[in-house]
Amino acid sequence: MTVRAILIVSMLWLLLLPAGAHEIGTSNVRLTLHSNQTWSAEITTAPTALANKIGPQASQPRVADLNADIVRTRLTAATQIIADYIEVRFDGAVSPVRVSVAQVEMPDDNALPAFVVLRAEGPVPALAKALTWRYGLVYSTYAMVFSDDRGGSPVTQWLDGDAESKPFPILANSAPPSRFDIAAQYLILGFEHIVPEGLDHILFVLGIFLLTPRLKPILVQVTAFTVAHSVTLGLTMYGVLSLPSHIIEPLISLSIAYVAIENIVTQKLTPWRPVLVFGFGLIHGMGFAGALAELNLPRGEIIPALISFNIGIELAQLAVIAAAYFAVSFWIGDKWWYRARVVMPVCAAIAAAGLFWTVQRILES
Repeated sequence: MTVRAILIVSMLWLLLLPAGAHEIGTSNVRLTLHSNQTWSAEITTAPTALANKIGPQASQPRVADLNADIVRTRLTAATQIIADYIEVRFDGAVSPVRVSVAQVEMPDDNALPAFVVLRAEGPVPALAKALTWRYGLVYSTYAMVFSDDRGGSPVTQWLDGDAESKPFPILANSAPPSRFDIAAQYLILGFEHIVPEGLDHILFVLGIFLLTPRLKPILVQVTAFTVAHSVTLGLTMYGVLSLPSHIIEPLISLSIAYVAIENIVTQKLTPWRPVLVFGFGLIHGMGFAGALAELNLPRGEIIPALISFNIGIELAQLAVIAAAYFAVSFWIGDKWWYRARVVMPVCAAIAAAGLFWTVQRILES
């Protein structure tokens, strides 16, 4: 397959990818073990999507204009159907699940998010060593936070759709994780937030990389981006800065489109490019903080979690740049046709993806 054919296939793949490339936070789960040998889980998700997913199974007709009362009535009538999509296993054995509707919020003000909170609960077997979780009514990536009232720090996994979690150790019946284990967990979470779960951030980093195959302009941009997102990641986590996700997410998409379009217009590092990349880094940092905030960190773990999470992000960014360099630029970066046949079509595809996500995220907000 020629380079041009590979690029055409890649462009089509990018444009056909689901726009929810950075959908962490749309749904989340917080599962807690209690001292009375029970567990409970709060599932926060989008009410309209949930009601429409279970509607056909509950013999409920599709309604275009759902309000909070209708959603609560429909979900309450379908709690057993919802329970069938929840699977909690202790040492491989399935736990019975009961589901109730805890909260439904559908504000008239479109600037505020609509959400529903489901409460699932069940018994915990004596001396259980570990549990796994699976939820079959979500299709995007979501944060699953596990905690134990009897001690230990919350542990988080990011799950794709209806995938089963890795086992969560029950600390009351097993050895607690070390400080190194906790740091390693957040480092891995930071890396996975970019690779493979943060396609939008990957495309932004590729946009930085594709301006020119020379190393110095890449380092200047990456440094500006790193400093900026590190600043806002910390400030947002401590509550100094705060912008809602329906503003941050479209701006992240626009930043992707901008760097790609500028790569088409120019092939050198302009004086304003590092300044704009720094500004975009401030925005991306607030997006990173939104994902980290979903983990509901204890106050004493915020600083080590920030450091480990940020290191994971940096390692992922470097991995993306290294992969792009050794896959393409190392071999053909000095060819006279590299810009016309590689940079231009790939940047056009990245810009199209960024603009598409921008429109979709605005319409979904």
